[in-house]
Amino acid sequence: MKKEYDFTDAEQGKFYRPIEELDIPIYLDKEVKSFFIKKMKNKTDDFSLNKIINLLIKQDIEISKKLAY
Repeated sequence: MKKEYDFTDAEQGKFYRPIEELDIPIYLDKEVKSFFIKKMKNKTDDFSLNKIINLLIKQDIEISKKLAY
């Protein structure tokens, strides 16, 4: 490392991103992933694994909200 660094033109927080803006990868278990891929192969609809998983999570959130009341 250098003894000194010149930060005169530095911009604080230039690369900062709030956690809400980050896309965090979520890894599925092998069994879960293969289950959904098999189900998708049998369908003619244009669904992606991402869309299906998000749909299921949204449905689960709605069920949880209903059970909470």
